[in-house]
Amino acid sequence: MENSGSFANGKYAIVGAGLMGRLLAVALAKRGAQVELFEKGGSDALGSPARVAAAMLAPLAESAITEDSVVRMGIHSLPRWQQLISELAKPVYFQQDGTLILWHRQDATDAERFASHLERNCGRNSALPKPIHLDGKSLAEIEPSVTDRFSQGLYLPNEGQLDNRQLLEALLVELALMKVPCHWHEAVEPDQLRKDRNRFDWVIDCRGLGAKEAWIGTGNSSKDLRGVRGEVIRLYAPEVKLRRPTRLIHPRYPIYIAPKEDDVYVVGATEIESDDLSPMSVRSAMELLSAIYTIHSGFAEARILEMATQCRPTLKDNLPEICLDQKVNEASLMMINGLYRHGFMISPAILDCALEILSTGSSATAMNLGLQINTATTSAPLEVSACV
Repeated sequence: MENSGSFANGKYAIVGAGLMGRLLAVALAKRGAQVELFEKGGSDALGSPARVAAAMLAPLAESAITEDSVVRMGIHSLPRWQQLISELAKPVYFQQDGTLILWHRQDATDAERFASHLERNCGRNSALPKPIHLDGKSLAEIEPSVTDRFSQGLYLPNEGQLDNRQLLEALLVELALMKVPCHWHEAVEPDQLRKDRNRFDWVIDCRGLGAKEAWIGTGNSSKDLRGVRGEVIRLYAPEVKLRRPTRLIHPRYPIYIAPKEDDVYVVGATEIESDDLSPMSVRSAMELLSAIYTIHSGFAEARILEMATQCRPTLKDNLPEICLDQKVNEASLMMINGLYRHGFMISPAILDCALEILSTGSSATAMNLGLQINTATTSAPLEVSACV
């Protein structure tokens, strides 16, 4: 990683204390920078999509529905998550025991198509582990609790997950240990902070959908930021003993079940093009609960802990982006946004790219991974490689 000396005299304001804002604040503080964190909500991150997410780290599974650049970011991020979590004072549940794909007999054709798609992706990217086809015996060895209903499956090695809420709390503890000033319940505009050049060298906008107006026609991007609604259910199911994230091939959308510690499961699937934050619909709840009951009968006696909705910040092409702006007599601005449904899967990669830019003015990692870096019209442009 970067030489910490390059950050020792830097002064950074980070606006937005969700996943990306906390990761950056901790990383910069650990490198000796002076950091202040601003958040319009509280320290509990109740308004952040990161609190609702399942936090699955599954680049091969996601390769079926996303771009190659996002897959590369996911591959880069898996070992980085292990390193980042190991450096935290408070433990965070992390698991890398692969992903299990299941399907019912009537959906076998869709499953065959899905498997073929993954195998083609592995052919294009040698860093992806090849999916393993499971018969009844091998499925019983990997996930014995589902063999009464399924006689075959697909295993995706090396994929993982973490506990999102434990991570947000652990990053908060880290900020306190490093005495980072955190301005909770303080809504500020990045442009206002930029005006005090003596106070900050960089202002970093990590507000997600809170930055919606700032992304209208920003720099060379001209991409509007929108919300994509997601709905998840958290269950307490002591009779279910799934060992790893499990996905069910469904005729309308893939359903995922992410097991956490203490018999808690996060279940989700729905994606709705809407920034509506109202409670979960009856239809979504019925479809999710009915589908998981077909995977394991123990879910019938599960207790519903929470039904949650949130909107993921998404750019026009569903890809993440970093946008930079530098002006004379003002602090430089970095805007990070558009992580969509892949926030946990790719955030360490975006973190590394951002740190490289802040340290050297460019990012070879961004070029290699295909992360878009756009520079606004400035009087003193930064040396940044644009990736399209």
